[in-house]
Amino acid sequence: MKNNSLFKTATLGNHTLKNRIVLPPLTRQRSTQPGNIANELMAEYYQQRAGAGLIVTEGTQIEPRGQGYAWTPGIHTAEQIAGWRKVTEAVHAREGVIFAQLWHVGRVSHTSLQPENAAPVSASAIATERVSVFIETEPGAGALVKPSAPRALTTREVEELVQLYIQAARNAMEAGFDGIELHCANGYMVNQFISAHSNNREDQYGGSLHNRLRFLREVVAGVAECIGKEKVGARFAPLFSSTDEERTYLGMVEDDPHTTYIEAIKVLEVVGIAYLSIAEADWDNAPRMPESFRRAVRSSFSGAIIYAGRYTAQSATQLLDSGLADLVAFGRTFMANPDLPARIANDWPLNPLNSATVYGGNAEGYTDYSVYGG
Repeated sequence: MKNNSLFKTATLGNHTLKNRIVLPPLTRQRSTQPGNIANELMAEYYQQRAGAGLIVTEGTQIEPRGQGYAWTPGIHTAEQIAGWRKVTEAVHAREGVIFAQLWHVGRVSHTSLQPENAAPVSASAIATERVSVFIETEPGAGALVKPSAPRALTTREVEELVQLYIQAARNAMEAGFDGIELHCANGYMVNQFISAHSNNREDQYGGSLHNRLRFLREVVAGVAECIGKEKVGARFAPLFSSTDEERTYLGMVEDDPHTTYIEAIKVLEVVGIAYLSIAEADWDNAPRMPESFRRAVRSSFSGAIIYAGRYTAQSATQLLDSGLADLVAFGRTFMANPDLPARIANDWPLNPLNSATVYGGNAEGYTDYSVYGG
């Protein structure tokens, strides 16, 4: 497969990517405690996967209130910035390109993870359902629990939160990242403003879709002005379903997902950011993304488009050849195969994923997966 579409170069902002294979953001919970600091083990993990055309880090919280799971890294302290610098230097040593995913979980959190055990913050005081967060119960051990009820941010606090995103982007540049990805998916903070299911505000950030997109507009414009639009990407996770169970998955299946997300994508297009990443539903029997939506995405956004969602080398190649995507991300397979691009290129067999070691722990199931022939 060395000559297929996956191995053509691609332009992303100011970068020419060596292939179209992406390591997407994957929560692994290996940061150093206390302090949620990226470390040498994480640097090794990302360096092992520097054969990707693009690496996007696991979500890294932009402020203390942005954390919803124990042991996830942050990017808001000097120690965290220094820790991430170890990662970026390791990836750059292998000529990789790496973006930091900036993350704020909003209401998907627990008081034990919040400063002074306060309530999580969100667009509105509406609790999320059918989702769990992970808290530490003792050093190195934890449990899944129900999120705590959130409180609504004041208008002034929303404006301050926009500035925290901008500062996090600035921190990422200080840490040596090539760019940042805004996590606007999976029911987290930006998504909580966009969705009518989680936003019942009566100020300029709520009500109409235009108003619910205001927070997104301000964050995207702010970080682009700060670090350069060519260094900015954003991720959405549109869900297309009408069943009650799927509608309440993180509370974020819109009544009209096509209109909601195409309008959100147009916000990105106005600013002119480098890329849009679309995370497709990837659980068993998940609703399929309509072809009409993919075509609308392509016609609405002129930057690079990334899709992620249980792709194989064959299905990824078909998507690239259709012209509807520029890059394709491989999550679970890249966890288990640090040399995934080489394995795809040479049609080598793949390591199976050890699902028991995905979240938390040490090198086992993280940096000890074999490379082919090694």
